[in-house]
Amino acid sequence: MQGPDSTHSSCPAGSQNWGAGGQSGTACGHSKGARWSVGVQVMEVGWFWPLLMSWRPQYRSSKFRNVYGKVANREHCFDGIPITKNVHDNHFCAVNARFLAIVTESAGGGSFLVIPLEQTGRIEPNYPKVCGHQGNVLDIKWNPFIDNIIASCSEDTSVRIWEIPEGGLKRNMTEALLELHGHSRRVGLVEWHPTTNNILFSAGYDYKVLIWNLDVGEPVKMIDCHTDVILCMSFNTDGSLLTTTCKDKKLRVIEPRSGRVLQEANCKNHRVNRVVFLGNMKRLLTTGVSRWNTRQIALWDQEDLSMPMIEEEIDGLSGLLFPFYDADTHMLYLAGKGDGNIRYYEISTEKPYLSYLMEFRSPAPQKGLGVMPKHGLDVSACEVFRFYKLVTLKGLIEPISMIVPRRSDSYQEDIYPMTPGTEPALTPDEWLGGINRDPVLMSLKEGYKKSSKMVFKAPIKEKKSVVVNGIDLLENVPPRTENELLRMFFRQQDEIRRLKEELAQKDIRIRQLQLELKNLRNSPKNC
Repeated sequence: MQGPDSTHSSCPAGSQNWGAGGQSGTACGHSKGARWSVGVQVMEVGWFWPLLMSWRPQYRSSKFRNVYGKVANREHCFDGIPITKNVHDNHFCAVNARFLAIVTESAGGGSFLVIPLEQTGRIEPNYPKVCGHQGNVLDIKWNPFIDNIIASCSEDTSVRIWEIPEGGLKRNMTEALLELHGHSRRVGLVEWHPTTNNILFSAGYDYKVLIWNLDVGEPVKMIDCHTDVILCMSFNTDGSLLTTTCKDKKLRVIEPRSGRVLQEANCKNHRVNRVVFLGNMKRLLTTGVSRWNTRQIALWDQEDLSMPMIEEEIDGLSGLLFPFYDADTHMLYLAGKGDGNIRYYEISTEKPYLSYLMEFRSPAPQKGLGVMPKHGLDVSACEVFRFYKLVTLKGLIEPISMIVPRRSDSYQEDIYPMTPGTEPALTPDEWLGGINRDPVLMSLKEGYKKSSKMVFKAPIKEKKSVVVNGIDLLENVPPRTENELLRMFFRQQDEIRRLKEELAQKDIRIRQLQLELKNLRNSPKNC
């Protein structure tokens, strides 16, 4: 298609009398073509203008429309940390109102750092670590009700519970408060129950989810419905339902106490990676990959997983999308692994369900993100969410605060409703007995500085076997990797050495008894 400049490049000056829409003619003999050319140009622009404008996000009235991300100053970051280079798709970071924990790169086992939040700045290379695992640490999670209790899982097939001293570590910690052995292969995920104290879930590469009662230090239930590696676990608000994503491309909603699968979706077109319950909305949100290998999110009705309610493509990048949901503000955050973007949306129960708000951008790629619990936020600055971003290339942990801009300095009750606090609603026996209760709520106006008075008491364990559903999980488990084979070999060598020492002591005792018996027979009294 030709425009005025190309059509009349050879025309005499002053002969190009262009009218509106190309209605007037010229003396150069190009009038007919010019009229057609300009007319088509105007028609095309008019025809495609709505399509050209359709990419713009449709804003709606919302108090969170102008939420923005604020990166902490360098002196308030944590620098000089050897963040793990493990390619496992986890955050490798956990944070609560007192401590920040980061999985680190280490040789000859697994370790993680625990740093008090006020101890910002550069961390010394010889800073003490938690280093009791024999394999790489794959996941860490803080107890939601006891600030200094943290769970970790590892490639050494164990789950361990650690008690962090007041004020942080002064020396390397190698002895765990509790060691939990029940998986036959490495353990990739741990999750605390959201309303019950001392109930922990772990998912291993043996395709099983074990439910641990830490009051007794044993697994009390086993969920065995998966046919491949479990990628993600998420609870609803009261912890009565568990949803999982799996490498077998299935999304499941499970009743955890019975292990019964209530709903199952076969996600072939939308290959699910991560899932999160959307509070009490009876909705699930998954992130995954479309059939065209683009990053995608999908919204599901938890009571009907036959088809997603909506699917939305995000971009063509290859990194995993981590979803984070804030039930208080109904905001969803999507953070891409390997890029520096955090998109955020508002979720509603009515169409269009998902409303795009804004995007935080950073040139530094993130390996994982820790999230501060609500009672650890700065309410005076109208902070509604806080990430701790792992920047591997710089060895840096960078706090990012999501802030609602408000002029008033007073407490903003509309953005800080009552929120789940630090008190459990149930004991392990109550929850295992079938009782469900909503979380115990707290107000951030009065109680956000209060800490829990609960103390963790480790049980005394003597039992060597681990029996769940009539199956001994530790009996005759064949090694599957070279590391597992070496660990089993060294365990057996220790056992053989111990048995030989016991046998030698018993031989000595037998000889002593034989001598005593001989002396008794030869004594004069028996003659």
